[in-house]
Amino acid sequence: MKAVVTVVGKDRTGIIAKVSGLLYENNINILDIAQTIMQDVFTMITLIDTTNSSLDFSELKAALEKAGEELGVAITLQHEDLFNSMHRI
Repeated sequence: MKAVVTVVGKDRTGIIAKVSGLLYENNINILDIAQTIMQDVFTMITLIDTTNSSLDFSELKAALEKAGEELGVAITLQHEDLFNSMHRI
């Protein structure tokens, strides 16, 4: 299954390291990643593949939200189907 992770918050060191490390530790592959800093606001969107994940979707969502709290940023996890359904006629 593919999913989208978004991260938004005040820029600081370690955000990418923490998020990518959490994904790595749970055998989740990053398929694509884009990040930028708008003034002092960090933004990142990541497409991931959770096929081999050691966590189910709700556990991963909770782990990412906890990491976000530790970093002082908002991290959301959304299933790929949410985006696919927007484009169906």
